[in-house]
Formats: sequence, C-alpha cells, structure tokens
Amino acid sequence: MGFNVPTLAPIGLLIASNLFMTFAWYWHLKFHSVALWAVVLISWGIAFFEYWLAIPANRLGSEVYSASELKTIQEVISLSVFALFAVLYLGEKLTWNHAIGFGFIGLGAFFIFKGPLK
Repeated sequence: MGFNVPTLAPIGLLIASNLFMTFAWYWHLKFHSVALWAVVLISWGIAFFEYWLAIPANRLGSEVYSASELKTIQEVISLSVFALFAVLYLGEKLTWNHAIGFGFIGLGAFFIFKGPLK
C-alpha cells in the first residue's frame, strides 16, 4: 500500500492550514495587552497563509472526496489541532466532557463517510 497523493495530500494540507488558522484565531489570548486592531491585523496576516494551504487542499481533495467529506475532514482536523493547541499553548486541561463531545463529532464523521443508510 503506497502513498496515495490524491487521497493523502489534501489531508496533509488541511492539517497545515489548520495549524495556521488556529494560531491566527487564538494566539492573542495570551496577550491581552496588545491592541485589538493590531491583533486583527496580525491574525489576518497569519490567516493569509492558511488560505494558501486550504484552497489547494480542497481543490485536490475534490478529485477523491465529496464536498461533505472534505468539510468533515476539515472539522475533525480543526478540533484535533485546537485541542492540542489549547493544551500545549494555552495551558488548558481537556476534560471528559471534551472527550465525549469529540467522540460525538467522530461518530458524525463516521456517518458522513459511511454513505447513505439503507
């Protein structure tokens, strides 16, 4: 089983894009002394790079995934990246409530990829 570029490249690009986007949206929570206008401009600059990864991810991914599947992949990655960011950067603790909520989201992703129920 080799590396399948059309299947895996979009996932890698979405992971990278979500790293940028999560940082763009939440980095400033540790820096309340920075003016809001500056935070918005800095975050906008960081998000610029997210678009350079997300758009190609979706374009390439549309060759092998439906739009619903791509969005589901993106949401699962987004929550996974955010959970790591919250723990490692913001110093937050994940609780059982988080695990249960993420589990339900994972269950939803399962049904998206399972296809129409018969």
